[in-house]
Amino acid sequence: MRWRVSVSGLMALGLAAASIWWPHGDDPSRHCVLADDSIGGFVQVPGGGFVKGADAIYPEEGGPIKLHVSPFSLSVTEVTNDQFAAFVAATGYVTEAEQNGGSVGFIETETPSDLLSWWKLDEGATWRTPVGAGSDIAGLGRHPVVHVSLTDARAYAAWAEGRLPNEIEWEYAASLGLFDPGDPESGLRGPDGEIRANTWNGIFPVLNTAEDGFAGTAPVGCYRASLIGAHDMIGNVWEWTETPFGDGSPQFTIKGGSYLCGSNYCRSYRAAARESLEPDFSTAHTGFRIVKDPG
Repeated sequence: MRWRVSVSGLMALGLAAASIWWPHGDDPSRHCVLADDSIGGFVQVPGGGFVKGADAIYPEEGGPIKLHVSPFSLSVTEVTNDQFAAFVAATGYVTEAEQNGGSVGFIETETPSDLLSWWKLDEGATWRTPVGAGSDIAGLGRHPVVHVSLTDARAYAAWAEGRLPNEIEWEYAASLGLFDPGDPESGLRGPDGEIRANTWNGIFPVLNTAEDGFAGTAPVGCYRASLIGAHDMIGNVWEWTETPFGDGSPQFTIKGGSYLCGSNYCRSYRAAARESLEPDFSTAHTGFRIVKDPG
């Protein structure tokens, strides 16, 4: 079994009880009204200039830099379990977590503790069994697929006649979608208090109030679409990109934060936020979406 878990990779994941996947309290899925035919759809992202890193907070996010991006199409949602299952059924694909015997999950804790003690290599965790042996994805078809590596995401993208976005494309699309370009956290919550993303609510790691309706992943499209029509660019699950984390780095960049990002620990629910993962690494809160080029 091939496990290479870096400290930086674990820090990138910062954030909460991955053993909790089910809706909290009154079933908020009734608010998840995205039409089935929107899942698998794409929005057109116009070409243009933007300032990458405009809302940088952490050192790894770098300073602001002006860039130009060519037009592309972006999937409306993160790839779901149903979509990934269709890919597997058509191709017989076996994910790296299935080949290696498991994936990484979070160990629930009631008190703050050492970072490395939060995470475990769960030999039963795969995209089919997201919380370990004996679990399944029944009822989770519209949730984002997780426990997928960069290699797995690339394989799906190729089958779907697309590709993964690079970091610049991803951040550009997320920035265009902000409700208030002057407020980098406007993808998280509106001025009226409206929740716009699935993140950790409360004090990490002691209390998750699930104010946003979920203590784990949410079905895609449960929150208002961004201004370009994409859902869940912020929160829900981290998303793979095709960009190495740095020059010569063996790790790749993930974007968007996840349901495990809390304001007191991980402010990664911003367009500029970036973290790193090894390409054969998979977790309970990392997924992806795809893009397509014009023509």
